[in-house]
Amino acid sequence: MEAESEPYVRLATMRQLHQAVADLNTARSLADTLQTVADGIVAGLGYELACVNLVRPDGDLVVAAFAGNSAAEALITGRVGSRSSWERRLSMGEAWDELRYIPHTDGWVLLDDDVPQWHTEGPEPRFEDEWHPQDRLYAPMYASGGGLDLLGVISVDRPRNGRRPGAWGREALQMYASQAAIAISNARLRANMQRALVRLEREQQALRASEESFRQAFEYAPSGMAIAEMGGDQHGRLLRTNDALCRLLGRPASVLRRYSFADLVHPEDIGTLLRTSAEGGRAELRLGRRDGTYLWVSLRNSVVADTTDGPRFLLTHVEDIEERKRHELHLAHRASHDALTGLPNSAELRSRLGSRLCERPHSVATTAVEALDAAYGDVDDPDTRTHGYDVDSVPGGPYDHHVHSVAPDTENDDGAKGLAVLFCDLDGFKSINDRFGHHTGDAVLIEVARRLTTCVRDGDTVARLGGDEFVVLADGLGAADAADLAVRLRNAIIPPIRVDGRAVRVGASFGIGWAECGMTAEEVLRSADQRMYVEKRSRAKVHRRAG
Repeated sequence: MEAESEPYVRLATMRQLHQAVADLNTARSLADTLQTVADGIVAGLGYELACVNLVRPDGDLVVAAFAGNSAAEALITGRVGSRSSWERRLSMGEAWDELRYIPHTDGWVLLDDDVPQWHTEGPEPRFEDEWHPQDRLYAPMYASGGGLDLLGVISVDRPRNGRRPGAWGREALQMYASQAAIAISNARLRANMQRALVRLEREQQALRASEESFRQAFEYAPSGMAIAEMGGDQHGRLLRTNDALCRLLGRPASVLRRYSFADLVHPEDIGTLLRTSAEGGRAELRLGRRDGTYLWVSLRNSVVADTTDGPRFLLTHVEDIEERKRHELHLAHRASHDALTGLPNSAELRSRLGSRLCERPHSVATTAVEALDAAYGDVDDPDTRTHGYDVDSVPGGPYDHHVHSVAPDTENDDGAKGLAVLFCDLDGFKSINDRFGHHTGDAVLIEVARRLTTCVRDGDTVARLGGDEFVVLADGLGAADAADLAVRLRNAIIPPIRVDGRAVRVGASFGIGWAECGMTAEEVLRSADQRMYVEKRSRAKVHRRAG
Protein backbone atom coordinates (compact mmCIF):
# COMPACT_ATOMS: atom_id res chain seq x y z
CA MET A 1 0.00 0.00 0.00
CA GLU A 2 2.83 2.36 0.89
CA ALA A 3 4.68 1.52 -2.35
CA GLU A 4 1.53 2.20 -4.38
CA SER A 5 1.10 5.64 -2.78
CA GLU A 6 4.73 6.70 -3.34
CA PRO A 7 4.13 8.15 -6.84
CA TYR A 8 1.17 10.10 -5.54
CA VAL A 9 3.21 11.41 -2.62
CA ARG A 10 5.98 12.49 -4.96
CA LEU A 11 3.58 14.18 -7.33
CA ALA A 12 1.81 16.05 -4.54
CA THR A 13 5.08 17.10 -2.99
CA MET A 14 6.38 18.28 -6.37
CA ARG A 15 3.30 20.43 -6.91
CA GLN A 16 3.65 21.96 -3.47
CA LEU A 17 7.39 22.50 -4.00
CA HIS A 18 6.76 24.11 -7.37
CA GLN A 19 4.19 26.50 -5.89
CA ALA A 20 6.47 27.35 -2.96
CA VAL A 21 9.37 28.10 -5.31
CA ALA A 22 7.10 30.19 -7.52
CA ASP A 23 6.07 32.22 -4.50
CA LEU A 24 9.74 32.94 -3.78
CA ASN A 25 10.01 34.90 -7.01
CA THR A 26 7.01 37.09 -6.23
CA ALA A 27 8.52 38.70 -3.15
CA ARG A 28 9.66 42.26 -3.81
CA SER A 29 12.05 42.95 -0.96
CA LEU A 30 14.66 40.97 0.93
CA ALA A 31 12.49 40.88 4.07
CA ASP A 32 9.51 39.62 2.06
CA THR A 33 11.69 36.95 0.42
CA LEU A 34 12.95 35.66 3.77
CA GLN A 35 9.43 35.44 5.19
CA THR A 36 8.23 33.74 1.99
CA VAL A 37 10.97 31.12 2.42
CA ALA A 38 9.75 30.33 5.94
CA ASP A 39 6.07 30.35 4.92
CA GLY A 40 6.74 28.07 1.94
CA ILE A 41 8.17 25.34 4.16
CA VAL A 42 5.09 25.37 6.38
CA ALA A 43 2.61 25.63 3.52
CA GLY A 44 4.30 23.47 0.92
CA LEU A 45 6.72 21.00 2.53
CA GLY A 46 4.64 19.66 5.39
CA TYR A 47 6.38 21.09 8.51
CA GLU A 48 4.61 22.91 11.32
CA LEU A 49 7.57 25.19 12.17
CA ALA A 50 10.25 26.80 9.98
CA CYS A 51 13.00 29.26 10.79
CA VAL A 52 15.37 31.12 8.43
CA ASN A 53 18.76 32.02 9.93
CA LEU A 54 20.71 34.49 7.78
CA VAL A 55 24.49 35.06 7.89
CA ARG A 56 25.36 38.62 8.92
CA PRO A 57 28.42 40.57 7.69
CA ASP A 58 30.26 39.67 10.93
CA GLY A 59 29.70 35.94 10.27
CA ASP A 60 27.11 35.25 12.98
CA LEU A 61 23.60 34.11 12.05
CA VAL A 62 20.45 36.05 12.91
CA VAL A 63 16.88 34.70 12.96
CA ALA A 64 15.50 36.65 9.98
CA ALA A 65 12.10 34.95 9.53
CA PHE A 66 9.85 32.44 11.35
CA ALA A 67 6.63 30.68 10.40
CA GLY A 68 4.18 28.35 12.13
CA ASN A 69 3.94 29.74 15.67
CA SER A 70 3.38 33.39 16.54
CA ALA A 71 4.65 32.97 20.11
CA ALA A 72 7.90 31.40 18.94
CA GLU A 73 8.23 34.05 16.23
CA ALA A 74 7.94 36.86 18.78
CA LEU A 75 10.44 35.14 21.08
CA ILE A 76 13.36 34.37 18.76
CA THR A 77 13.07 36.59 15.66
CA GLY A 78 16.04 38.94 15.56
CA ARG A 79 18.13 36.90 17.98
CA VAL A 80 21.66 35.95 16.99
CA GLY A 81 23.63 32.71 17.17
CA SER A 82 27.40 32.66 16.87
CA ARG A 83 29.06 31.22 13.78
CA SER A 84 31.06 28.77 15.87
CA SER A 85 27.89 27.31 17.45
CA TRP A 86 26.27 26.90 14.04
CA GLU A 87 29.35 25.23 12.58
CA ARG A 88 29.28 22.83 15.51
CA ARG A 89 25.65 21.94 14.79
CA LEU A 90 26.28 21.48 11.06
CA SER A 91 29.05 19.00 11.85
CA MET A 92 27.03 16.83 14.28
CA GLY A 93 24.44 14.12 13.86
CA GLU A 94 23.63 12.42 10.56
CA ALA A 95 24.45 13.89 7.15
CA TRP A 96 21.53 13.50 4.72
CA ASP A 97 23.42 14.71 1.67
CA GLU A 98 23.58 18.47 2.36
CA LEU A 99 20.99 18.29 5.15
CA ARG A 100 22.02 17.73 8.76
CA TYR A 101 19.77 15.73 11.14
CA ILE A 102 20.51 15.69 14.87
CA PRO A 103 18.34 13.23 16.82
CA HIS A 104 17.16 14.12 20.31
CA THR A 105 19.48 11.50 21.76
CA ASP A 106 22.48 13.56 20.54
CA GLY A 107 21.04 17.06 20.66
CA TRP A 108 20.82 17.43 24.42
CA VAL A 109 24.38 18.85 24.41
CA LEU A 110 23.07 21.81 22.36
CA LEU A 111 20.50 22.96 24.89
CA ASP A 112 22.87 25.49 26.46
CA ASP A 113 24.60 26.98 23.39
CA ASP A 114 23.74 30.46 22.03
CA VAL A 115 21.72 29.40 18.96
CA PRO A 116 18.10 30.63 19.30
CA GLN A 117 15.80 27.61 19.49
CA TRP A 118 12.19 26.69 20.16
CA HIS A 119 11.06 23.21 21.18
CA THR A 120 8.51 21.48 23.37
CA GLU A 121 8.73 18.43 25.58
CA GLY A 122 7.34 15.17 24.28
CA PRO A 123 7.22 11.43 24.88
CA GLU A 124 9.82 9.04 23.67
CA PRO A 125 9.22 7.84 20.09
CA ARG A 126 7.03 4.76 19.87
CA PHE A 127 8.53 3.52 16.63
CA GLU A 128 11.87 3.94 14.91
CA ASP A 129 11.17 6.83 12.50
CA GLU A 130 8.79 8.79 14.73
CA TRP A 131 9.76 12.50 15.10
CA HIS A 132 10.68 13.65 18.59
CA PRO A 133 10.01 17.34 19.59
CA GLN A 134 13.73 17.77 20.30
CA ASP A 135 14.91 16.33 16.98
CA ARG A 136 16.62 18.94 14.75
CA LEU A 137 16.85 19.15 10.97
CA TYR A 138 18.90 21.83 9.20
CA ALA A 139 19.12 22.74 5.52
CA PRO A 140 22.17 24.92 4.81
CA MET A 141 21.85 27.51 2.04
CA TYR A 142 24.95 28.31 0.02
CA ALA A 143 25.51 31.27 -2.25
CA SER A 144 25.14 30.65 -5.98
CA GLY A 145 23.37 27.39 -5.23
CA GLY A 146 26.44 25.53 -3.95
CA GLY A 147 30.01 25.80 -2.79
CA LEU A 148 31.17 26.61 0.70
CA ASP A 149 30.04 30.24 0.99
CA LEU A 150 27.32 29.83 3.61
CA LEU A 151 24.38 32.17 3.06
CA GLY A 152 22.12 30.92 5.84
CA VAL A 153 20.46 27.89 7.43
CA ILE A 154 16.83 26.75 7.31
CA SER A 155 15.74 24.84 10.42
CA VAL A 156 12.47 22.85 10.42
CA ASP A 157 10.47 21.07 13.11
CA ARG A 158 7.34 18.96 13.64
CA PRO A 159 6.58 17.14 10.35
CA ARG A 160 2.80 16.97 10.04
CA ASN A 161 2.85 13.20 9.57
CA GLY A 162 4.83 12.85 12.79
CA ARG A 163 7.65 10.97 11.06
CA ARG A 164 11.18 11.74 10.02
CA PRO A 165 11.21 12.73 6.35
CA GLY A 166 11.93 9.97 3.91
CA ALA A 167 14.28 10.10 0.95
CA TRP A 168 11.88 12.11 -1.20
CA GLY A 169 11.03 14.51 1.62
CA ARG A 170 14.72 15.11 2.25
CA GLU A 171 15.39 15.75 -1.44
CA ALA A 172 12.45 18.16 -1.62
CA LEU A 173 13.76 20.12 1.41
CA GLN A 174 17.27 20.23 -0.08
CA MET A 175 15.94 21.41 -3.46
CA TYR A 176 13.88 24.08 -1.74
CA ALA A 177 16.90 25.30 0.27
CA SER A 178 18.88 25.60 -2.98
CA GLN A 179 16.10 27.62 -4.64
CA ALA A 180 15.70 29.73 -1.50
CA ALA A 181 19.41 30.59 -1.59
CA ILE A 182 19.04 31.77 -5.19
CA ALA A 183 15.95 33.82 -4.31
CA ILE A 184 17.70 35.44 -1.32
CA SER A 185 20.78 36.23 -3.43
CA ASN A 186 18.59 37.77 -6.13
CA ALA A 187 16.67 39.78 -3.55
CA ARG A 188 19.94 41.10 -2.14
CA LEU A 189 21.14 41.96 -5.63
CA ARG A 190 17.90 43.82 -6.43
CA ALA A 191 18.09 45.65 -3.11
CA ASN A 192 21.71 46.60 -3.74
CA MET A 193 20.88 47.82 -7.25
CA GLN A 194 17.97 49.86 -5.97
CA ARG A 195 20.12 51.37 -3.25
CA ALA A 196 22.85 52.09 -5.79
CA LEU A 197 20.42 53.89 -8.11
CA VAL A 198 18.98 55.90 -5.24
CA ARG A 199 22.46 56.65 -3.97
CA LEU A 200 23.61 57.72 -7.45
CA GLU A 201 20.71 60.12 -7.80
CA ARG A 202 21.31 61.49 -4.33
CA GLU A 203 25.02 61.84 -5.07
CA GLN A 204 24.29 63.80 -8.22
CA GLN A 205 21.94 66.07 -6.34
CA ALA A 206 24.42 66.34 -3.49
CA LEU A 207 27.22 67.15 -5.95
CA ARG A 208 25.28 70.03 -7.41
CA ALA A 209 24.39 71.26 -3.93
CA SER A 210 27.94 70.69 -2.73
CA GLU A 211 29.44 72.74 -5.54
CA GLU A 212 27.20 75.65 -4.68
CA SER A 213 27.77 75.15 -0.97
CA PHE A 214 31.53 75.05 -1.48
CA ARG A 215 31.47 78.22 -3.50
CA GLN A 216 29.55 80.05 -0.82
CA ALA A 217 31.60 78.53 2.01
CA PHE A 218 34.83 79.46 0.22
CA GLU A 219 33.85 82.99 -0.68
CA TYR A 220 32.20 83.92 2.60
CA ALA A 221 34.38 81.97 5.06
CA PRO A 222 35.44 84.15 8.01
CA SER A 223 39.02 82.81 7.75
CA GLY A 224 41.34 82.78 4.77
CA MET A 225 40.93 80.20 2.02
CA ALA A 226 43.06 79.57 -1.06
CA ILE A 227 43.15 77.13 -3.98
CA ALA A 228 46.60 76.45 -5.43
CA GLU A 229 47.95 74.57 -8.43
CA MET A 230 49.35 71.06 -7.86
CA GLY A 231 52.12 69.64 -10.02
CA GLY A 232 53.76 71.02 -13.12
CA ASP A 233 55.73 74.21 -13.55
CA GLN A 234 53.10 76.26 -11.73
CA HIS A 235 52.99 74.06 -8.63
CA GLY A 236 51.89 76.06 -5.62
CA ARG A 237 50.70 79.11 -7.54
CA LEU A 238 47.55 80.61 -6.03
CA LEU A 239 44.58 80.22 -8.37
CA ARG A 240 41.82 81.58 -6.18
CA THR A 241 41.60 83.36 -2.83
CA ASN A 242 38.66 84.54 -0.79
CA ASP A 243 38.02 87.99 0.62
CA ALA A 244 39.11 87.01 4.14
CA LEU A 245 42.61 86.03 2.94
CA CYS A 246 42.89 89.20 0.87
CA ARG A 247 42.05 91.29 3.95
CA LEU A 248 44.42 89.24 6.10
CA LEU A 249 47.40 89.86 3.83
CA GLY A 250 46.36 93.33 2.67
CA ARG A 251 46.54 92.33 -1.00
CA PRO A 252 43.79 92.12 -3.65
CA ALA A 253 42.94 88.77 -5.24
CA SER A 254 44.37 89.84 -8.61
CA VAL A 255 47.76 90.44 -6.97
CA LEU A 256 47.73 87.24 -4.91
CA ARG A 257 47.25 85.20 -8.09
CA ARG A 258 50.81 86.15 -9.06
CA TYR A 259 52.26 84.47 -5.96
CA SER A 260 52.58 81.13 -4.22
CA PHE A 261 52.80 80.67 -0.45
CA ALA A 262 56.54 80.10 -0.92
CA ASP A 263 56.79 83.70 -2.20
CA LEU A 264 54.93 85.06 0.82
CA VAL A 265 56.38 83.02 3.68
CA HIS A 266 58.98 84.41 6.07
CA PRO A 267 62.51 83.28 5.06
CA GLU A 268 62.97 81.50 8.39
CA ASP A 269 59.78 79.49 7.83
CA ILE A 270 60.39 78.30 4.28
CA GLY A 271 61.63 74.95 5.57
CA THR A 272 58.45 74.48 7.59
CA LEU A 273 56.34 75.18 4.51
CA LEU A 274 58.29 72.74 2.33
CA ARG A 275 57.97 70.00 4.95
CA THR A 276 54.18 70.41 5.15
CA SER A 277 52.44 67.57 3.32
CA ALA A 278 49.75 68.31 0.78
CA GLU A 279 47.11 65.98 2.21
CA GLY A 280 46.22 66.82 5.78
CA GLY A 281 49.38 68.85 6.31
CA ARG A 282 49.43 71.48 9.06
CA ALA A 283 51.95 74.22 9.71
CA GLU A 284 52.29 77.37 11.77
CA LEU A 285 54.37 80.02 10.03
CA ARG A 286 54.54 83.69 9.11
CA LEU A 287 53.18 85.20 5.89
CA GLY A 288 54.16 88.59 4.54
CA ARG A 289 51.66 91.42 4.36
CA ARG A 290 51.61 94.25 1.86
CA ASP A 291 53.01 96.70 4.43
CA GLY A 292 56.12 94.54 4.90
CA THR A 293 55.14 93.05 8.26
CA TYR A 294 54.65 89.36 8.91
CA LEU A 295 51.61 87.67 10.40
CA TRP A 296 51.51 84.34 12.23
CA VAL A 297 49.02 81.98 10.57
CA SER A 298 48.04 78.33 10.74
CA LEU A 299 47.89 76.51 7.39
CA ARG A 300 45.80 73.35 6.89
CA ASN A 301 45.99 71.60 3.53
CA SER A 302 43.68 69.20 1.73
CA VAL A 303 43.67 67.88 -1.83
CA VAL A 304 40.80 68.53 -4.24
CA ALA A 305 40.87 65.38 -6.41
CA ASP A 306 39.49 64.63 -9.84
CA THR A 307 37.95 61.18 -10.26
CA THR A 308 39.81 60.56 -13.52
CA ASP A 309 43.02 62.56 -13.36
CA GLY A 310 43.79 62.26 -9.64
CA PRO A 311 44.80 65.17 -7.38
CA ARG A 312 44.58 68.50 -9.15
CA PHE A 313 44.28 71.33 -6.65
CA LEU A 314 45.44 72.14 -3.15
CA LEU A 315 42.88 73.70 -0.83
CA THR A 316 44.49 75.64 2.02
CA HIS A 317 42.76 77.04 5.06
CA VAL A 318 44.59 80.05 6.55
CA GLU A 319 43.78 81.03 10.13
CA ASP A 320 45.10 84.12 11.90
CA ILE A 321 46.92 82.99 15.08
CA GLU A 322 48.84 86.20 15.76
CA GLU A 323 47.21 86.75 19.17
CA ARG A 324 47.72 83.15 20.24
CA LYS A 325 51.37 83.19 19.16
CA ARG A 326 51.96 86.45 20.97
CA HIS A 327 50.41 84.95 24.10
CA GLU A 328 52.48 81.75 23.74
CA LEU A 329 55.69 83.74 23.31
CA HIS A 330 54.76 85.83 26.33
CA LEU A 331 54.17 82.72 28.43
CA ALA A 332 57.40 81.14 27.19
CA HIS A 333 59.29 84.32 28.05
CA ARG A 334 57.77 84.39 31.54
CA ALA A 335 58.72 80.77 32.10
CA SER A 336 62.34 81.31 31.05
CA HIS A 337 62.99 84.86 32.34
CA ASP A 338 63.17 86.56 35.70
CA ALA A 339 60.00 88.52 36.43
CA LEU A 340 61.85 91.38 38.16
CA THR A 341 64.82 92.06 35.88
CA GLY A 342 63.65 90.51 32.62
CA LEU A 343 66.90 88.52 32.41
CA PRO A 344 67.02 84.79 31.65
CA ASN A 345 66.30 82.88 34.84
CA SER A 346 68.14 79.97 36.44
CA ALA A 347 66.40 77.31 34.34
CA GLU A 348 67.10 79.13 31.08
CA LEU A 349 70.73 79.70 32.10
CA ARG A 350 71.22 76.01 32.77
CA SER A 351 69.52 75.15 29.46
CA ARG A 352 71.79 77.44 27.46
CA LEU A 353 74.86 76.27 29.28
CA GLY A 354 73.90 72.60 29.01
CA SER A 355 73.42 72.92 25.23
CA ARG A 356 77.14 73.66 24.92
CA LEU A 357 78.24 70.64 26.94
CA CYS A 358 78.44 66.94 26.20
CA GLU A 359 79.34 63.98 28.37
CA ARG A 360 82.55 63.16 26.50
CA PRO A 361 85.64 65.10 27.60
CA HIS A 362 87.40 66.98 24.83
CA SER A 363 90.86 65.72 23.85
CA VAL A 364 93.08 68.63 22.76
CA ALA A 365 95.70 67.97 20.11
CA THR A 366 99.11 68.66 21.59
CA THR A 367 100.94 69.72 18.43
CA ALA A 368 100.16 71.73 15.35
CA VAL A 369 100.47 68.60 13.19
CA GLU A 370 98.03 66.69 15.41
CA ALA A 371 95.65 69.63 15.34
CA LEU A 372 95.77 69.66 11.53
CA ASP A 373 95.23 65.90 11.39
CA ALA A 374 92.30 66.21 13.79
CA ALA A 375 90.71 68.92 11.68
CA TYR A 376 90.69 66.56 8.67
CA GLY A 377 89.85 63.43 10.64
CA ASP A 378 93.23 61.82 9.84
CA VAL A 379 94.02 60.42 13.26
CA ASP A 380 95.59 57.01 13.71
CA ASP A 381 95.06 56.72 17.44
CA PRO A 382 91.38 56.08 18.21
CA ASP A 383 91.85 57.81 21.56
CA THR A 384 92.62 61.14 19.81
CA ARG A 385 89.77 61.20 17.36
CA THR A 386 87.70 63.80 19.17
CA HIS A 387 88.34 67.32 17.96
CA GLY A 388 86.37 70.45 17.15
CA TYR A 389 83.68 68.38 15.34
CA ASP A 390 83.16 64.94 16.76
CA VAL A 391 83.38 62.18 14.15
CA ASP A 392 81.49 59.31 15.72
CA SER A 393 81.61 56.16 13.69
CA VAL A 394 77.82 56.15 13.67
CA PRO A 395 76.41 59.07 11.64
CA GLY A 396 73.84 61.06 13.56
CA GLY A 397 75.18 59.84 16.90
CA PRO A 398 74.90 61.87 20.10
CA TYR A 399 78.11 63.81 19.29
CA ASP A 400 77.57 64.26 15.57
CA HIS A 401 78.57 67.84 14.57
CA HIS A 402 78.99 68.86 18.21
CA VAL A 403 81.48 71.71 18.81
CA HIS A 404 83.35 70.81 22.01
CA SER A 405 83.80 73.44 24.68
CA VAL A 406 87.41 73.75 25.86
CA ALA A 407 88.78 75.57 28.92
CA PRO A 408 91.82 77.79 28.19
CA ASP A 409 94.95 77.36 30.25
CA THR A 410 94.64 80.05 32.92
CA GLU A 411 98.24 79.62 34.10
CA ASN A 412 99.92 79.98 30.71
CA ASP A 413 97.90 81.98 28.21
CA ASP A 414 98.21 79.85 25.07
CA GLY A 415 95.71 81.95 23.11
CA ALA A 416 92.92 79.33 23.38
CA LYS A 417 89.37 80.63 23.45
CA GLY A 418 86.48 79.17 25.41
CA LEU A 419 83.09 79.80 26.98
CA ALA A 420 83.66 81.93 30.06
CA VAL A 421 81.20 81.72 32.96
CA LEU A 422 81.39 84.81 35.20
CA PHE A 423 79.63 84.34 38.53
CA CYS A 424 78.69 87.69 40.12
CA ASP A 425 77.63 88.22 43.74
CA LEU A 426 76.68 91.73 44.91
CA ASP A 427 78.51 93.05 47.98
CA GLY A 428 76.52 95.13 50.47
CA PHE A 429 73.13 94.34 48.93
CA LYS A 430 71.68 92.74 52.09
CA SER A 431 72.30 95.88 54.15
CA ILE A 432 70.46 97.97 51.54
CA ASN A 433 67.50 95.61 51.73
CA ASP A 434 67.53 95.70 55.52
CA ARG A 435 67.91 99.50 55.81
CA PHE A 436 65.70 100.74 52.96
CA GLY A 437 63.32 97.86 52.27
CA HIS A 438 62.67 95.48 49.38
CA HIS A 439 61.41 98.22 47.08
CA THR A 440 64.86 99.81 47.06
CA GLY A 441 66.52 96.42 46.80
CA ASP A 442 64.41 95.52 43.74
CA ALA A 443 65.30 98.84 42.11
CA VAL A 444 69.01 98.11 42.69
CA LEU A 445 68.70 94.65 41.11
CA ILE A 446 66.94 96.09 38.07
CA GLU A 447 69.65 98.72 37.59
CA VAL A 448 72.47 96.21 38.06
CA ALA A 449 70.83 93.96 35.44
CA ARG A 450 70.68 96.91 33.03
CA ARG A 451 74.33 97.83 33.59
CA LEU A 452 75.51 94.27 33.12
CA THR A 453 73.52 93.91 29.91
CA THR A 454 74.96 97.11 28.41
CA CYS A 455 78.54 95.92 29.06
CA VAL A 456 78.36 92.61 27.17
CA ARG A 457 78.26 91.77 23.49
CA ASP A 458 75.28 90.73 21.42
CA GLY A 459 75.06 86.97 21.80
CA ASP A 460 76.40 86.92 25.35
CA THR A 461 74.01 85.90 28.12
CA VAL A 462 73.34 87.82 31.33
CA ALA A 463 71.14 85.79 33.68
CA ARG A 464 69.87 86.23 37.22
CA LEU A 465 70.59 83.07 39.16
CA GLY A 466 68.55 84.21 42.16
CA GLY A 467 68.74 86.74 45.00
CA ASP A 468 71.71 89.05 44.33
CA GLU A 469 73.59 86.53 42.15
CA PHE A 470 74.07 87.00 38.42
CA VAL A 471 75.88 84.92 35.80
CA VAL A 472 77.38 86.05 32.49
CA LEU A 473 78.10 83.59 29.65
CA ALA A 474 80.60 84.98 27.15
CA ASP A 475 81.88 82.76 24.34
CA GLY A 476 85.15 83.10 22.45
CA LEU A 477 87.19 84.59 25.29
CA GLY A 478 90.69 83.82 26.45
CA ALA A 479 91.79 83.92 30.09
CA ALA A 480 92.93 87.56 29.85
CA ASP A 481 89.75 88.56 28.01
CA ALA A 482 87.57 87.07 30.75
CA ALA A 483 89.54 88.88 33.47
CA ASP A 484 89.20 92.20 31.60
CA LEU A 485 85.46 91.62 31.21
CA ALA A 486 85.09 90.98 34.96
CA VAL A 487 86.84 94.29 35.70
CA ARG A 488 84.58 96.18 33.29
CA LEU A 489 81.48 94.65 34.78
CA ARG A 490 82.58 95.43 38.34
CA ASN A 491 83.38 99.05 37.39
CA ALA A 492 79.92 99.35 35.77
CA ILE A 493 78.19 98.21 38.98
CA ILE A 494 80.13 100.37 41.46
CA PRO A 495 78.76 103.87 40.56
CA PRO A 496 75.91 105.06 42.87
CA ILE A 497 72.36 104.05 42.09
CA ARG A 498 69.64 106.61 42.80
CA VAL A 499 66.37 105.26 44.18
CA ASP A 500 63.63 107.65 45.32
CA GLY A 501 66.12 110.52 45.60
CA ARG A 502 68.57 108.44 47.63
CA ALA A 503 71.96 107.27 46.33
CA VAL A 504 73.01 103.76 47.26
CA ARG A 505 76.03 101.74 46.24
CA VAL A 506 76.84 98.07 45.93
CA GLY A 507 80.03 96.28 45.08
CA ALA A 508 80.50 93.03 43.19
CA SER A 509 82.68 89.94 43.46
CA PHE A 510 83.32 87.87 40.32
CA GLY A 511 84.46 84.31 39.91
CA ILE A 512 85.50 83.09 36.45
CA GLY A 513 84.78 79.51 35.48
CA TRP A 514 85.01 77.75 32.13
CA ALA A 515 82.53 75.48 30.42
CA GLU A 516 84.22 72.27 29.30
CA CYS A 517 82.78 69.12 27.78
CA GLY A 518 82.74 66.31 30.30
CA MET A 519 81.26 68.63 32.95
CA THR A 520 77.62 69.25 33.78
CA ALA A 521 76.05 72.69 33.94
CA GLU A 522 75.88 72.38 37.73
CA GLU A 523 79.56 71.57 37.94
CA VAL A 524 80.48 74.57 35.78
CA LEU A 525 78.37 76.94 37.91
CA ARG A 526 79.73 75.44 41.12
CA SER A 527 83.29 75.98 39.88
CA ALA A 528 82.62 79.63 39.06
CA ASP A 529 80.82 80.10 42.39
CA GLN A 530 83.78 78.68 44.33
CA ARG A 531 86.21 80.97 42.50
CA MET A 532 83.94 83.92 43.25
CA TYR A 533 84.17 83.15 46.99
CA VAL A 534 87.95 82.83 46.74
CA GLU A 535 88.07 86.25 45.06
CA LYS A 536 85.68 87.71 47.66
CA ARG A 537 87.78 86.48 50.57
CA SER A 538 91.00 87.66 48.96
CA ARG A 539 89.89 91.30 49.14
CA ALA A 540 89.52 93.31 52.32
CA LYS A 541 85.96 93.81 53.46
CA VAL A 542 86.20 97.57 52.99
CA HIS A 543 87.06 97.04 49.33
CA ARG A 544 84.28 94.50 48.78
CA ARG A 545 81.52 96.89 49.70
CA ALA A 546 81.31 99.93 47.54
CA GLY A 547 78.87 101.90 49.78
